[in-house]
Amino acid sequence: MRGGLFAPFDRTRVADRYRARVPHGHGHGHAGDESNLHIPLQLRRLLALAVVPIVVATLIGILLLWPSGRGPNIGALLGQSGDLVRATVVRVETEPCIGSPDDSPDRCQHLRVRITNTRHEGKTVRLESGGGAGAPLVHEGDKILLGESPSGEGGPQFYFADFQRDAPIGLLFVLFVAAAIVFGRWSGVRALAALLASLLVLVWFVIPSVLRGHSPIAVAIVGAALIMLLVLYVTGGPNSQTTVAVLGTMLSLALIAVLAWVFVEACNFTGLADEDAVFLSAAAGQINLRGLLLGGMVIGALGVLDDMTVTQVSAVWELRRASDRYDARSLYRAAERVGRDHIASTINTLVLAYAGASLPLMIFFTQSNMQLRHILTSEVIAVEVVRTLVGSIGLIASVPITTALASFVVTRPHVEAEGPAALPDTAPHDG
Repeated sequence: MRGGLFAPFDRTRVADRYRARVPHGHGHGHAGDESNLHIPLQLRRLLALAVVPIVVATLIGILLLWPSGRGPNIGALLGQSGDLVRATVVRVETEPCIGSPDDSPDRCQHLRVRITNTRHEGKTVRLESGGGAGAPLVHEGDKILLGESPSGEGGPQFYFADFQRDAPIGLLFVLFVAAAIVFGRWSGVRALAALLASLLVLVWFVIPSVLRGHSPIAVAIVGAALIMLLVLYVTGGPNSQTTVAVLGTMLSLALIAVLAWVFVEACNFTGLADEDAVFLSAAAGQINLRGLLLGGMVIGALGVLDDMTVTQVSAVWELRRASDRYDARSLYRAAERVGRDHIASTINTLVLAYAGASLPLMIFFTQSNMQLRHILTSEVIAVEVVRTLVGSIGLIASVPITTALASFVVTRPHVEAEGPAALPDTAPHDG
């Protein structure tokens, strides 16, 4: 029997039918390209015009806030040289700490180490390590880093600074890159390029600009906008789907910035709860600690925010591609149901991330016999509470904002599905 359900599979006929349905040049796209939906040229131009003010404002902000001149040399203020000395531990002896009597219970590690780089290469020096709670335990053969104090009468003085961690971290980084490329393929390569771009923005623009005395909140907003544009367009490509995600992310990020400013002011945060920030303020007095706190909230929320907006836009695009009978309201409701589950898991992730970072502090406060409301409203804890809640509100708001934008775009006239046959139409027609 040649016909019917059990007819032989004809590869040529299937391929011909597929090519007939797919317009030339659109048969090999990915989830983020324009092959899913045909967006009319006029609508694409309108979306591009909506992004132009964001791009122009970001470029102007970069020009105004670019870190020119030399910033404060914080290492010099501490009396530290810029480079650490690499060394290998040759011998370890546990003896009374220098300056302590022989019968003292305190013991320190007296190390003999051989320097393996700089002009002192091959030189063997003695130094002391330990003597306090939590002091690092050094063993023979360990690779360590030494700090070099200014030379005195007896020549340069060295002290234990840290362990060398180049090899394990380098190996872990190689495994990360390999996993991203093997499992993500070109998407993984684009994600790695976006990650590199984000790090370069932070290292070359955000940090130096703050150290030059520019407003940390202004620098954070401009830096976050630049990171957002680079990451989304590098990973998603320059298309309408990515542009909608950019608009949704920017609106949500603006809401986060406003909420952060309002509640940092309302809570009278000083920025002095973070010891690192206090040290920076002492070493570089032009840094605004409250602005630094605000900037950290904005940049910290961006990493999770763009994931939320991209997911929502992709959901809307795929739902519209599956059925062209969705109107804007039905499409919005269907995609919002996807976003609700994503919100629940993402907020939990955000809260646990901040709680994990503050775990030692939380343990200390819970054992201090303070009332819970006093613990939660002390600045050192309240900062993390406000950071978590502001970021969570921004994430929640990003779902309806981005879903509404995407639903409006894909339900415009002349937006049609492209590529393989759409899925069977099961679109709900709820009012």
